[in-house]
Amino acid sequence: MKNLLYKEFCLSTSPISYIFIVFSLMVLIPGYPILMGAFFICMGIFQSYQLIRDQNDILYSALLPVRKRDVVTAKYISDAIIQAVGFLIMCALTVLRMTVLSGSPAYTGNVMMPADPVFLAFVLIIFAEFNVIFLGGFFKTAYYFGKPFILFIIASMITVGVGEALHHMPRFPAGSLPFQLSVLAFGVVIYTVSFLLSLKSSQNRFEKIDL
Repeated sequence: MKNLLYKEFCLSTSPISYIFIVFSLMVLIPGYPILMGAFFICMGIFQSYQLIRDQNDILYSALLPVRKRDVVTAKYISDAIIQAVGFLIMCALTVLRMTVLSGSPAYTGNVMMPADPVFLAFVLIIFAEFNVIFLGGFFKTAYYFGKPFILFIIASMITVGVGEALHHMPRFPAGSLPFQLSVLAFGVVIYTVSFLLSLKSSQNRFEKIDL
């Protein structure tokens, strides 16, 4: 698995996937739907799958002396690491906005979704949607990725819309930190469970594909 991950990061992953981690910094943009940062990180990972298809990376990986399910596992883990890096940057910037920058005029009058634990939970939900819809859809054929990505775009934009609308609801306890942390914990559970289920499903599908 170590060698497969090394291959993923050195050969299979597009440089754009790394560059798009910079979109984590969108957390600092006032008056902007900051959840789009999570979407762009996923879009960066999507660029790798274009490269994977164009270079027949799936076939090459399947011909290596490894189990087919390990090929899927390596891609899922490498994608999860990129998501984790972006998420950790967002966490750090969220803490910065909630503490040092909390009194900044740029943020006090912000009508868009604030950077808080609820925001981080929605980031994890968007990542979960990518793992289930796009990665799960891609490994149905290990070749076609257009339809899964379009479905992910639709789902993620709905999630962004819901996130932006929630904190405008009068009875939504947006200012309660215990509530926010419980929502974040829920987001962690959603991401973890969906990741494992999607991985298992993709492994089973890929083993049945005749390359």
